Formats: sequence, structure tokens, C-alpha cells
Amino acid sequence: MQRCSIALLFFLLVLQVSAQQPERPRLVVGIVIDQMRWDFLYRYQHRFAENGGFKRLLQNGFNCNNSMIPYTPSYTASGHASIYTGAMPSVHGVTGNNWFNLTRREYMYCTGDSSASTVGSSNDAGKMSPANMLSNTICDELKTATNNQAKVIGIALKDRGGILPAGHKANAAYWYDSKTGNFITSSYYMPTLPGWVLQFNEQKLVDSFYKQGWDTYYPIESYTQSTADENTYEVKTFGKGFPYILHSLAGRNYNLLMATPHGNSLTTAFAKAAITNEQMGADSITDFLAISYSSTDYAGHTFGPNAIETEDMFIRLDLELAELLHYLDQQVGKDEYLLFLSADHGAAHNPVFMKDNRIPAGNLLPSVLVEELNKWLEQKFSVADMVVDLINYQVVLNVPAIEKKRKLSVQTVADAVVQYLQKQEGVQHAFVLEEIKQAVLPAGIRQAITNGYFKNRSGHIQIVCKPQYLEGFDKGGTTHGLWNPYDTHVPLLWYGWHIAHGESYREMYITDIAATLAALLDIKAPAGSTGQPIHEIVKQ
Repeated sequence: MQRCSIALLFFLLVLQVSAQQPERPRLVVGIVIDQMRWDFLYRYQHRFAENGGFKRLLQNGFNCNNSMIPYTPSYTASGHASIYTGAMPSVHGVTGNNWFNLTRREYMYCTGDSSASTVGSSNDAGKMSPANMLSNTICDELKTATNNQAKVIGIALKDRGGILPAGHKANAAYWYDSKTGNFITSSYYMPTLPGWVLQFNEQKLVDSFYKQGWDTYYPIESYTQSTADENTYEVKTFGKGFPYILHSLAGRNYNLLMATPHGNSLTTAFAKAAITNEQMGADSITDFLAISYSSTDYAGHTFGPNAIETEDMFIRLDLELAELLHYLDQQVGKDEYLLFLSADHGAAHNPVFMKDNRIPAGNLLPSVLVEELNKWLEQKFSVADMVVDLINYQVVLNVPAIEKKRKLSVQTVADAVVQYLQKQEGVQHAFVLEEIKQAVLPAGIRQAITNGYFKNRSGHIQIVCKPQYLEGFDKGGTTHGLWNPYDTHVPLLWYGWHIAHGESYREMYITDIAATLAALLDIKAPAGSTGQPIHEIVKQ
């Protein structure tokens, strides 16, 4: 009788303790598709497999159809940082992939860290960390909430796609070394690669992918949503057109893989290996796996949004997502993981393509514009090289050179630059960034620019292009970075643990993702978060 009483007491005690623990999924999976426009969900929907990834998320998850990026410039690093911090670049400080630091008078890379060293390779590709991101992430908050028991891992081909989402306290972030074809990391995380990563790299999957080449998944004549193959809107990176024969690259050039669907396949394979070997989602303590699919961006820059290559890339990505979801079902449990899918930015169409289709479009060529500006300013003020660069659609002035000239102020030069820029084709507005309140702009554009401005990491003068005008890409390929919907309207899908099927067209922002995760997990939002929980998700 006494033994029964003790057992009953123990059971009730365990039950009480477990009842006090917040209910959480075993694993959170964040997926960011690098350079995915929102309209691709529907443009290619009839091409996605019935048992594929996108249709499963659309038919069983929650679709936030009007998810926007609330700042500009809209670049990869800024997007990943904003999704996971819930903050704007004006708060987290990641104003682009690269920026010119006005205080230190030098260029900075978003994840560059000279104090770190490469782990897994002999080159500098691992001299990286999240140190330049000033806010913590939702992954950091999960680590704190579980007393560092949660396991957090970031994975991407791009270093910034793996590092920034995982945050400052991550167990690991891994990215692709394009010189060796291996996944590597940084001494910021660990002194040596785990055995399972070494074993993964030893498989040399990249060489086997190259031997497969790249042909269209469906017969090429069925790609009616895209411009005919071998057109003038693309960069001929792999040759004339499909099928691409890549076997000669094996063991010789590991860089070009990233612009093929095989880059996404490699990412999925590595993510599955991480889930298994790190036992992610294996116990009651919630883990977080942040995955970024980078190859869509490399292909987008190379071929543009209207290419057969881009359509085929997303058809094959759909199958990768299906494989990942099936693996999560098997390893973690179908209702035991929470997943979201979004994008860091979209992309514009190639300007030549737009013109050929009777849409006004054009280019600003930064190097040409800087050279012309410097010549004009030197004639006007007798000072050489007064403009350092045009980066992130912002002009950076050479303040020390200007201040050496007696009776010449930075304000005078800035006003002159604005005057010059406003006469350029493709420039709709130009103004001194610190005078944005006086700029005659629609409120939404003004707010987006303000949200992206971080003193000393932004330039002096902002350029607002006319629609369909962009930096560079005057021949093939395309880019992104502006406030326009083609760059800032991105997908946002939720699936899995406690997510009911539904959709909303209410305006939401990628900065709402971290706040929503915080509400679902019953943890604090990141320190810099300005987002709001998406009530359609949280109330379910």
C-alpha cells in the first residue's frame, strides 16, 4: 500500500511539473527561399506536383497572401536578418549585403569577421560570424528560454543565409565553400567540424550532381510560362541552353553548382543529415533548424524571372520541399514540427525584356554614374573624387576630401549631387537621407526608406528609381533591392504544429514572423523586434 501511495505521489508530481511546462513543438523549421516572388506560388502552381511541397503547404497550411518587406533596400542579408530578428535594418543594422562604414571609412560585408577563422577549409570563406547584426534573433530567444538546451542550427549555401537566421547563440551555422565543394563553418561556433559533416563532405555529392547535368524536368515545349530558351535576357553561364552538360566541371569548378537546382538538392541532403546526426526534434525540448535555399537567387540573377531555367528551378524546388517534409514526418512526427516558409526578397524583370514587351524600364549603371558625378563635381568645386560609391541605391560622399576644401561644406556638395541626380533618366527622386522628412514622397515609400536607414551604415543621398529601373544588369539577368512590389511582395506560409488551414489577404510583414513564433512558443520576442504576432496564426 505504501509503495502504491509513493508511486501515485510521484506520478502526480510529474504530471504537475509537466503541466507547468509550455506546450511547444519538438522542432521549428524556418525556410527562406532566396529571391522568390510571391506570384511564383500561383504562376507555377499548375506545374507543382500534387504530392509536392508547395501544394501541401497551400492545401494544409495557412497562407499569408499579402506579406510584404517593409523597408528598402531589399537584399539577402537584410531579409534574413529581418525575418529572424523581427526588426528593421534601422534597428538590427544589416543595411545590405555590403555597405560602406562612414565612421571607419571602409567597406563591410554583412557577416565578415576578421577575428574568426575558417573551419573546414584552408581559405577565408569561414571568416564569418553574426557580429555585425545588432539585435538577437528568435533562435537566440529560444536558446535563452530553454536555458541553452535547445539546439539551433543554420544551413545555406550562402554564409549570410545560414549565419544571420541562426543568431548569436547558435550551436552551429554551416555554408558552402565554392572552392572545395564542402560545407564549412567558422571558429565562432566550433574548433573543428563534427564527424558527420566530414563524412557528408567526403561523399563529394557535387561531383555526382555535375555528372547528372541539368535538363528540364518536363519536356521543354511544355514550359509555356517562360520565354523561349536561348534568348538575349540571360547570362550564358552554362552555354547556349538546355540541356546543360556539366560533367566537365566535376572536381574543377564548384562555384557554378550554386546556380543550378542541384544546389538546392545539396542543401536538402545536408539539412536531413543535420536533423538525423544532431537528433533535432528528438526530445521534448524544442530545437530550431533554419534553412535557406540559395540557388533560386543565383539562378534568378543569371536568367531572370521569366526564364525556363527559373521555372524549372521552382518545379524542382517543389520536389525538394516534398522530400524534406516527408523526412520531417518520419524523423520528428507529422504533427510535432512547426514550419514557416518565406523569402528574403523578390526580383525585377530584366529591363531589356521589359522594353521588348513595351513596359518602361531602364538601368542605372553605378560605376558610370560615379565617374560622371566626380567629373562634374570636380569641375564645379575643384575637388577630385568627392563621391566614393553608389551602393544600395545610395550615394556615399568622400567627407574627408570635402572637408579639406576651405569654405566648402558637405551639405553644399550633397545638394549639388541631388541636383545632378534629379536630371538623370530613371531617377524619380533624390534627396539627402537625413532630410527625408522634407522629401516629397508617398508615405509608404518614405517609411520604407526610413526603416532601412542606419546612420554610418547607409549612404548620404538616397536614389528612388522610376518603376522597372534598377542598378546594373543592362544586358542579361536581373537584380532586386527596391521598395517596389516585385522586390518586396513575398510568400509567407505556415504549416504543421497547431496550424489550421486558411488564408488571409490582410497586409502583413516579414518582421511579424519572429513575433508570431514568440507567441506560439510562449517566449519573448527578440530585443529589436517591431513586428506584431499574426493573430490569424496565434489564435488557432
